[in-house]
Amino acid sequence: MRNPLSDQVVALKPSGIRKFFDIVSEMKDAISLGVGEPDFDTPWHIRDEGIYALERGRTFYTSNAGLRELRQEICNYLKRKQGIQYEWDKEVVITVGGSEAIDIGLRAMINPGDEVIIPQPSYVSYEPCAILAGAKPVIINLKAENEFRLTARELEEAITDRTKVLILPFPNNPTGAIMEWKDLEAIAEVIIRHDIFVMSDEIYSELTYKEKHVSIASLPGMQERTILINGFSKAYAMTGWRLGYACGPREIIEQMTKIHQFAIMCAPTTSQYAAVDALKNGDADVEEMKISYNQRRRFLMNAFREMGLECFEPFGAFYVFPCIREFGMTSEEFANAFLEAEKVAAVPGTAFGDSGEGFLRISYAYSLDTLREAMARLNRFITKLRSEAKEV
Repeated sequence: MRNPLSDQVVALKPSGIRKFFDIVSEMKDAISLGVGEPDFDTPWHIRDEGIYALERGRTFYTSNAGLRELRQEICNYLKRKQGIQYEWDKEVVITVGGSEAIDIGLRAMINPGDEVIIPQPSYVSYEPCAILAGAKPVIINLKAENEFRLTARELEEAITDRTKVLILPFPNNPTGAIMEWKDLEAIAEVIIRHDIFVMSDEIYSELTYKEKHVSIASLPGMQERTILINGFSKAYAMTGWRLGYACGPREIIEQMTKIHQFAIMCAPTTSQYAAVDALKNGDADVEEMKISYNQRRRFLMNAFREMGLECFEPFGAFYVFPCIREFGMTSEEFANAFLEAEKVAAVPGTAFGDSGEGFLRISYAYSLDTLREAMARLNRFITKLRSEAKEV
């Protein structure tokens, strides 16, 4: 029988996150710090709107681009939060999570051989989606000494005459790094000068702890060059509702909607009605969850200081990225040994790119009680490693 599989798909590496999640799910008394999923329930008023939609029999297809009311509320939200104005009927498409928006955005823009610049460490889907779209991924290895921010110099050095798209993954998963206005101004100047486009993944935009998030689309000359991607999973604790969106130039959104039409038809109708309520009435819920995440963030940073474990301070998302190089182990070796010895699952930094070597991603989308127990186990584990190193 001939090989039924695509060589390109077979060559893709599976997600390094799910491996540890699957292991810990079968392990008694284990603690998982590996999955980036809020531990909050979707706020009741949002769930109520979804239930009400079902009770009213709103189980039909929406338009391919999404409910009119939802696209209008997204435009209202972005104008209110970022000062960016989009046309709801031409510049917005509702997708099945932010991940679908990344996929169809790249497929709508890429010709074979075009280059897509991907700063890493970053979300695991960017590189595979670029490859499946026919692009050549060009990796920029971000540095801890720069707080894992992308610099204009690093971008400039990565651009060639084949470069078409920069993926801008901030606030960042896995590092928690952010980009401030001054950082984005320098990046925007390079983008405009080289006539390239930006895919700005802003799924964690509501979860920033230093100052308000800035979208690169809000900078002069950048809205027409930016596909802004966001969604409801992280800020509103709506992961299972599978709902995201993309906003951008109408000619790009039109082609994204075409792909979405053929592959998906439309995003889940119930989720769309619930999302309208989230945008209209969810600000207080988001703020409450953000305060809790920030408390957990500060707890972890203090715990690392007390352990003597090096970790730059993240100001976005709900991840910390401590350095474990002192122990002379690879990230995967450390994560495996920690899981085996203390039954705590964290994700090796290399799951997010080679530049994640020597780091560990810990999610704080878990209760303080869970984090306290996990840090006690981590302290016990590294104390033993340090003691063994002294004896050698």
